[in-house]
Amino acid sequence: MWAMGVSVEEFLALVAELPEVTQGYGSEWTSLKVSGKGFGYLWERTETVGLKATIEEQMALVAERPDVFEVQFTAGRFGWVVVHLAKIDRDELEELVTEAWRLTAPRKLVEAQGLDPTP
Repeated sequence: MWAMGVSVEEFLALVAELPEVTQGYGSEWTSLKVSGKGFGYLWERTETVGLKATIEEQMALVAERPDVFEVQFTAGRFGWVVVHLAKIDRDELEELVTEAWRLTAPRKLVEAQGLDPTP
């Protein structure tokens, strides 16, 4: 069985695998953007990340595993979810990070990665 939990360093390595990601730094967090649009936040102190998702995905994740996921906020048709890094495995986190990036990146960039650009 896989060891549960992803370190901050492992999370940042996952993000680094995605094209054209930039990081911004606040006093408490690191923002993650693609083409100037945000898709995630990292709070190193609490070892949590906030990721963009569809509202349906946000609700499903929180309902299924409230010890791992929390509602962060909703904006338009998107629901942001807080993920506790210590309680998720790398493969699931990679899926969520890729999806957050896909929901935000320009269509041509998504297609260039062989991903479906429609949410």
